[in-house]
Amino acid sequence: MQKKGLGKGLGALIPGVESSADSPGFKVEIDRIAPNPLQPRRSFDEAKIDELAASVRDQGIIQPLLVRRAGERYELIAGERRLRAARKAGLTDVPVVVREAGNGETLELALIENLQREDLNPIEEAAAYQRLQEEFDLTQEEIARRVGKSRPTVANSVRLLVLPREVQQLVASGKLPAGQARALLGLEGEASIVAAARDVVGKALSTRQTERLVAQLRTGGRKRRKAMPLSDPDLRALVERLQRSLGTKVRLLHQSKSNRGKIVVEYYSAADLERIVHLLGGTSG
Repeated sequence: MQKKGLGKGLGALIPGVESSADSPGFKVEIDRIAPNPLQPRRSFDEAKIDELAASVRDQGIIQPLLVRRAGERYELIAGERRLRAARKAGLTDVPVVVREAGNGETLELALIENLQREDLNPIEEAAAYQRLQEEFDLTQEEIARRVGKSRPTVANSVRLLVLPREVQQLVASGKLPAGQARALLGLEGEASIVAAARDVVGKALSTRQTERLVAQLRTGGRKRRKAMPLSDPDLRALVERLQRSLGTKVRLLHQSKSNRGKIVVEYYSAADLERIVHLLGGTSG
């Protein structure tokens, strides 16, 4: 049986990826292919590479690697797991599709391939989005459209990079889920966030339990008066719409008697604030 992810290519998401001046059976010596310096993935599960190598020995490389020319050699765009598996399997050459691509497109294609196969951990995914945004001047809306995600999903992913390094490592290793990690952004100070993250991991707290922990820490352990839940379904729907649109937590402090109140929009970094202001129609700088 064909292993999941081996047969479906980038062409399903990006028209024209499979087109090349070379024939589909074009092969290149494996030693002439350099790794992708823009590869968004930083860690590889060697056990899974070994499994893929066993499949390659039996079936060969089913989906060609995507490369670009680099003088007399080639540089990998997408297919690093297949390239590593081919090396382990002892192959001397591999099938490739050659594409003329700049650095921006190379990073984008590598990101899409990893996202398509769900190969990136949350921190790698967030870092890749940030690189597309900062190095290639793409908006979060453009990134979301190109990788097939919603804009709030991209925004929430990038917010993870605000966390202290130790907490990011917990997320990358799978010990701390991304939902719980984002809840910790409500705390101030690196030491407080790290201590809370260790507590969440140690006690295996859910996202809701983590949010309660954060609320307690923010009030110094004092019992906080609970905000009255919104009884008006229209107001609840409005808050949900705002949260989806802004990609962050929104609270409505509504006084039913006077029909007055406040809208509280949370942000977690200077860049996050600038993003929200831009979405609200303001100007930056």
